[in-house]
Amino acid sequence: MKIIDAHMHLSNIKEFRHTAKELSFVDYSNKGIVNEYREAGVVLGIGMGLTETAGLGFPDPEAQTPMALDLEEQLPDNIVYCAGINPYTLDENAIERLEYEIQKPNVVGMKIYLGYYPFYAFDQVYDPVYSLAEKYDIPVVFHTGDTYSERGLLKYSHPLTLDEVAVKHRKIRFMMAHFGDPWVLTGSEVVYKNSNMYADLSGLLVGTEKEFKNKLNGRFFDHLKHALEFCDHYEKLLFGTDWPLAPIATYIDFVKEIIPEKFHSDVFYHNALKVFPKINSYL
Repeated sequence: MKIIDAHMHLSNIKEFRHTAKELSFVDYSNKGIVNEYREAGVVLGIGMGLTETAGLGFPDPEAQTPMALDLEEQLPDNIVYCAGINPYTLDENAIERLEYEIQKPNVVGMKIYLGYYPFYAFDQVYDPVYSLAEKYDIPVVFHTGDTYSERGLLKYSHPLTLDEVAVKHRKIRFMMAHFGDPWVLTGSEVVYKNSNMYADLSGLLVGTEKEFKNKLNGRFFDHLKHALEFCDHYEKLLFGTDWPLAPIATYIDFVKEIIPEKFHSDVFYHNALKVFPKINSYL
């Protein structure tokens, strides 16, 4: 089975380096991800553009829009990315840079970091982003749910806030990162209700195979299993890892456990082709 990782990272972020070294024990480098992808049968990764300056670290109010993948000078051939948006720097010049960026063949969408930045998805600051998404027929990905930083504000990342955007911009494909976890039942309703809303299953747990097995054997994922059955739209769910938060193979095994086998080919591969049509030229 071919696999597309619809949500991963390859940026020079201190917290990612710490996680890789202390929690997931992955080789956070170009070589590391290429090796893991090859061993696990992943044919393409979609990175989420993210940068930080020498200040507070992410979320960084000074990072320039568009944010890209800057861990190393050159990206592996099998990794594309979504240009990251910093609403604090989304002025006229930034919009011009963003429009130039998203016309590159390896830029397949845009990413808005709800919760990390204190703006709702429906805030007018993002209107130029939605205009570009419709003009160039590329999706907008939203961070939703828990934030990987204590400085995040959760009210901005609640998945219910995406309903208003999905209704207002019916011609745009949106992807809810992390299925809104821990508010996955709300996230499932937003996906169920709106034909233009999808969700990825990335970042639901951090750590190694041991942590995943311990959680799967308890009640930790009951809320997620409930939400998946409630949504019942497996044609709108995408596999993603949020690497380097967990090893690739471990995360694949986890998603295989929670998704019925008859939907594996859609969740692991075909659904990404619908949400990110530009990636077809890489496959």
